[in-house]
Amino acid sequence: MEDDENIEEELLVVESELHEVQGKIKMLLDQQEELYERQSHLKALLEISKTSRDTSNTAPSVALEDWSGKFSWDSQADDMRFNVFGISSYRSNQREIINSIMSGKDVLVIMAAGGGKSLCYQLPAVLRDGITLVVSPLLSLIQDQVMGLAALGIPAHMLTSTTNKEVEKFIYKALEKGEGELKILYVTPEKISKSKRFMSKLEKCHHAGRLSLVAIDEAHCCSQWGHDFRPDYKNLGILKIQFPSVPMIALTATATSKVQMDLMEMLHIPRCVKFVSSVNRPNLFYRVYEKSSVGKVVIDEIANFISESYPNNESGIVYCFSRKECEQVAKELRGRGISADYYHADMDAAAREKVHMRWSKSKSQVIVGTVAFGMGINKPDVRFVVHHSLSKSMETYYQESGRAGRDGLPSECVLYYRPGDVPRQSSMVFYENCGLENLYGIARYCQSKKNCRRGAFFQHFGEAVQECNGMCDNCASSIELKDIDATYHTKIIISLLQEMQQNDQRATLLQLLDKFKTKWKHSGCSNEAVDLKKEELELLIVQLILDRVLKEEFQHTAYTTNAYVALGPLWKQALQGNRQVKLTTAIQSQDSDGRVKSTKRNQMSSLEAKLDDLRRTISSANGGIFPHAVLSTQQISLLNIHKPTTIAELEKLIGKVKTDKYGNDIIEVMRSEAEGGKDGGAGGAKRQRKDKDVVSIESSEEEA
Repeated sequence: MEDDENIEEELLVVESELHEVQGKIKMLLDQQEELYERQSHLKALLEISKTSRDTSNTAPSVALEDWSGKFSWDSQADDMRFNVFGISSYRSNQREIINSIMSGKDVLVIMAAGGGKSLCYQLPAVLRDGITLVVSPLLSLIQDQVMGLAALGIPAHMLTSTTNKEVEKFIYKALEKGEGELKILYVTPEKISKSKRFMSKLEKCHHAGRLSLVAIDEAHCCSQWGHDFRPDYKNLGILKIQFPSVPMIALTATATSKVQMDLMEMLHIPRCVKFVSSVNRPNLFYRVYEKSSVGKVVIDEIANFISESYPNNESGIVYCFSRKECEQVAKELRGRGISADYYHADMDAAAREKVHMRWSKSKSQVIVGTVAFGMGINKPDVRFVVHHSLSKSMETYYQESGRAGRDGLPSECVLYYRPGDVPRQSSMVFYENCGLENLYGIARYCQSKKNCRRGAFFQHFGEAVQECNGMCDNCASSIELKDIDATYHTKIIISLLQEMQQNDQRATLLQLLDKFKTKWKHSGCSNEAVDLKKEELELLIVQLILDRVLKEEFQHTAYTTNAYVALGPLWKQALQGNRQVKLTTAIQSQDSDGRVKSTKRNQMSSLEAKLDDLRRTISSANGGIFPHAVLSTQQISLLNIHKPTTIAELEKLIGKVKTDKYGNDIIEVMRSEAEGGKDGGAGGAKRQRKDKDVVSIESSEEEA
């Protein structure tokens, strides 16, 4: 019997080592794949170079792969970018992506939120003859995009379940017969997979040579390995099969190498040009706060964080675990003076739309949502994203937190974490592909008090580490840390689980804590062992799960799935003292350090406040377009600096389209301020205090 146990123990250790080796092999295979791809690319470049030398003695033209070179459409593209879209310069990779699409290539774009993905297909859509089809997963995102394009004078429409018959008739005529003005058509993936009528009209559009481009937004939804798989997305490969000559662009904020390969295969774009931008968001400050086990205390802390750090009613998002939690948190925040609405999938479409529009138009400060809210939201001036609960993976958290600061301005990503949230999430995700592995990745991110938060994203997405520049709590903190030897505590935990296992008993994390406390109290302790607080013991148990000393097991009941703590592959090593366990704790609490000191926000100047009022007035008077579609926050900042007083000066700052539409109103405000603005910043401060009382909100910024 003892021999059997020894063999089983050795087998578990070997399996654990095999698991680690397999992880290393996967990394090497991914690296090999990238090298093969680079090798193939270099060979193609060499072949083109040789062919070019053989066929011409003149100076060689720019190779097609040099997407940063000069192209015939450059001047027209620059004119459209500035005068129509109001964007002063391209962001990283935008010009190269646009040039590759204009050259008729299929393109895969991996670009962080706020990098300007929309422009990458909207600008070519305007430049190319014909209609661009955009497939997007969420109705709210489609509505945002269509409204924003309409404000710029670009004929864009959407064909969804909410489209009325008259507009639907117009769209079908435009597709089939080329009647009416239509440059960009937005649809959901369900329209591609389930509407034969739509696909028939699209085929006629293609046969007539009017289908110019297909764009797949949030393309990670195609892959079952992605963090947000959508079944209808897997049918989008039909578009390339039926329209092989039409260039396709697939865009997403995150995709591991495995997901990228899956996307190319599913969408039938194996020879696409791939642009992978850095996952780094240097304007975002990442922090993790210890979450109280008392619900009202957590709400107090979130409300204080919002009111103290964002007194000018800057927009934010609070993510919650469940729909019920969303409603409760929104109610509690309102009770503390924060203008908050909840948003989740159980609400009817009209109610969700009303909440989304209120927040997008800056009429409420905070939207409290589940993951049903936010994919690809088109509100660039979100100043903070707070996670009331743990995300289910690093990718999910990167996407959700990445909805902050898409305008490039400083923003915060805050996660309230307690180890007890891990089993709560694990019981929901354990059946998913790599569900537990993904969850444990974000748990490691939260448990760490030493490692750079930003570095965790680089590591997860396989990117070279970049400087954090003090833009996370661990890098910016002056809190002194100490390592506690928790080996003795670990042995007690293991012995407790052994006893329960022998008696066919199980324990949840909280039950195990209670049993530990009882045993610690009655059996005495080692002279060297430190008496750990309840929160520290929770951290220790989760750390042991992450280190595979312990593991989670799951049991279904009629109403729920329970997560239990059990012995993991490496428990004997820890019990025998061959594995030292250390727990990192802070000598000084977060509270006494001012919660790592929130940055004080600058108040608006009097002119900025007046321009903000103006864009909201114009927004309300023009069919409900968003304030940022009138003037972006960066444009308001430019006007505040340069103070133009003529239409010609204004056009150089914000472009022709916006100057033609809103120029007279803007110049009137500028001149009024120049003539009578003797109060300096007082007007702005007064406006903000008034807004605080009526819960108005500072406006948003458009995404490049």
